[in-house]
Amino acid sequence: MLSVVVLISGSGSNLKALLDAADNPLFGARILAVGADNPADGLAHADLYGIPTFVVSPTNFESREAWADVLLENINFFKPDLVVLAGFMRILPANFVRALSPNLINTHPSLLPKFPGAHAVRDALSAGETTTGVTIHVVDEGVDTGPHIAQREVAIQLGDSEAELHERIKVVERELLVETVKAFADKKRETNGSR
Repeated sequence: MLSVVVLISGSGSNLKALLDAADNPLFGARILAVGADNPADGLAHADLYGIPTFVVSPTNFESREAWADVLLENINFFKPDLVVLAGFMRILPANFVRALSPNLINTHPSLLPKFPGAHAVRDALSAGETTTGVTIHVVDEGVDTGPHIAQREVAIQLGDSEAELHERIKVVERELLVETVKAFADKKRETNGSR
């Protein structure tokens, strides 16, 4: 069984998709805990499933590194196989990334390497693209520069607003994230020889 800690910053729609999937014993992964950088609304999803939560707010620390050290301590308490950034809106310092990568993955609302950063959907629209999508990638020390694990395209429709396009991307993002975590779980099961 693949063990997972999920980090969020907002409403937790990706988290909810993972929790729903992990509720099926055939999924092969279990969510050990959910962490956030603020008292995020999405933590309520974890509460409904009886999953432990923790909040480590950067405003309580003098430096990003000190904050990340405490965040890492909270994650390591659960000894997960995989850490999933599911709408976690903080750039993590190098010491944190080095401690967890390559078992630290992120979702991003574009077909990387196109449109990295916080405004990927707006950037794709501004560039006049006809297609964008979702990338799930390993987190490295850059911003959205890690190796790609999976990608899926989303068509940009004529007259799309940023909000409309982002909502369509989120639907695909949830599906792809669930499939990706299941693939990690299947690989672990194969490696351990227990089907």
